[in-house]
Amino acid sequence: MNGGIKEEFSNAWSKPNNAVVQLILINLIVFVAARVFKVFFDLSGATDTFFFLFRKLQLPADVGSFLLQPWSIVTYFFTHYDFFHVLFNMLFLFWFGRIIQEFLNSKRVIALYVLGGLAGGLLYMFIYNFLPFYSDRVGESLMLGASAGVFAIVVGAAVFMPNYTFFLLFIGPVKIKYIAIFYVFMSFIGTTGANAGGEIAHLGGALVGWLYISQLNKGTDLGAWVISFISFVKSMFKPQPKIKVTHRGGNRRATTKGSSKSASPTSSTPQTEIDAILDKISEKGYESLSKDEKQKLFNASKK
Repeated sequence: MNGGIKEEFSNAWSKPNNAVVQLILINLIVFVAARVFKVFFDLSGATDTFFFLFRKLQLPADVGSFLLQPWSIVTYFFTHYDFFHVLFNMLFLFWFGRIIQEFLNSKRVIALYVLGGLAGGLLYMFIYNFLPFYSDRVGESLMLGASAGVFAIVVGAAVFMPNYTFFLLFIGPVKIKYIAIFYVFMSFIGTTGANAGGEIAHLGGALVGWLYISQLNKGTDLGAWVISFISFVKSMFKPQPKIKVTHRGGNRRATTKGSSKSASPTSSTPQTEIDAILDKISEKGYESLSKDEKQKLFNASKK
């Protein structure tokens, strides 16, 4: 059994186009680790120490406090404490993230999640420090949770495929554009409530989701730098291949020609054709695509 779990966990990271599961796993690992450490700290009589350390993962509204823990602009959107908080965030990430992953590939799921989290955190700090309404909360306010990144994915999926339909329990079929509009509206009216900071972050993530897909449809990928940075970090932990140089007497043969013969030409779909397919999805839904158009979109998503 242990071997099976270990193998499944390893496969989740080696599988291509599997960003949704990977993001969910990271969030769950941080959640489980926090709760396990909490038990040990409680048993040792050091509960206050646990919460002191746990706060270092959360994003403070106060700029001075943030400058002492700048990493929190990233760690906060992988951190949860309440079970239902992480549960609902991960459910929404799974439902809506699969749409982005299937049609736009895994890299854009990650880009949307990270950009949404960053934008949500920055908007939260900006609003709390510049609007007098929140002035009495700045010093004590801390934020955690994946909601801003998840909202970016929810709104991004709704902008990309507005007529994609979910079947909701007790309600029936609902187009995802209406689900996104509902949750954005609820976040807006909650910006003066008990969870004001979180609701503001939701709006920041939602704005990124709309902007990202809108620009992507025009040929601009706002998340390219996120993917490049993550690829660079990953490359630092990959073992570099050993290069062995040998010298052999006799005739030398150029390998350029041989290598060029072995390479097979690959066909690519022009960006204009992909844009036309995306426009068709936006207007008529994914179901309106022909088999050939679906294949072209799938091939483009793997690049």
